[in-house]
Amino acid sequence: MDSSQLLSCFEDNFALLRTAVTNTDPAARVPSCPDWSVADLTRHVAEVYLHKAECIRLGAFPDEWPPGVLESDPFASLDKTKALLSEHFSAHAPGDPAATWHEPDQTVGFWIRRMAHETVIHRVDAELAAGGPVSPIPDDLALDGVDEVLKLFLGYGSTRWLDDFGTLLDAPDERPLSVSTSHHAWTLTAAAGPGAQPGHVNVTDAATGFDGDALVTGDAGPLMLWLWNRADEASVRTSGDEALLKQFHALRTAATQ
Repeated sequence: MDSSQLLSCFEDNFALLRTAVTNTDPAARVPSCPDWSVADLTRHVAEVYLHKAECIRLGAFPDEWPPGVLESDPFASLDKTKALLSEHFSAHAPGDPAATWHEPDQTVGFWIRRMAHETVIHRVDAELAAGGPVSPIPDDLALDGVDEVLKLFLGYGSTRWLDDFGTLLDAPDERPLSVSTSHHAWTLTAAAGPGAQPGHVNVTDAATGFDGDALVTGDAGPLMLWLWNRADEASVRTSGDEALLKQFHALRTAATQ
């Protein structure tokens, strides 16, 4: 997806998120994040938006966080920080520099993509808390979201946030596993590191829908939500080696915690 499409998705899903949180009891629990109330969820999204706006404004990560400028009302903070982030997105080209956690991509475009997916996931959280229907995720956004989870959070994340993966990559099963939708497929291989060094996860686009010893497949929207622990096991279909599937479950849980 290009940045203009992602910005449109960001705006659309923010509108749905805002409607859900403002029409729900702030004390209501969020089923997909049971430690959070709706007010907590709203405050979290506001803080995320402000942090990314600062990463763009400063060209660096803010030294002190949180900065203490949020409103005491989380819903007022949400509107304020969303407006600020949108201003920064509008004032910059996607290729303009911004501080990000992904070393190969230090651009505003990285945050446009990341915030589009952050917003859709938390929009789902808000709709679940509201107890009404959950709006579907457009196929193109969901497909891009699956790609982001696998390549950035699992693939890149396994090289950057080693502590999050514990001992999972100390001596991994190195057989390939496939993740597939009707439109695209990925091959994941957990590779052992040299000597006593931990390994990492290689993620590549696959030539076919099944070129591994195990397979996880599903429609793009449910698959994206499952990867983010927002959907149950019935949302996807699995086949192949059970030990390899169990390893993948542990790795993707570590990557998205």
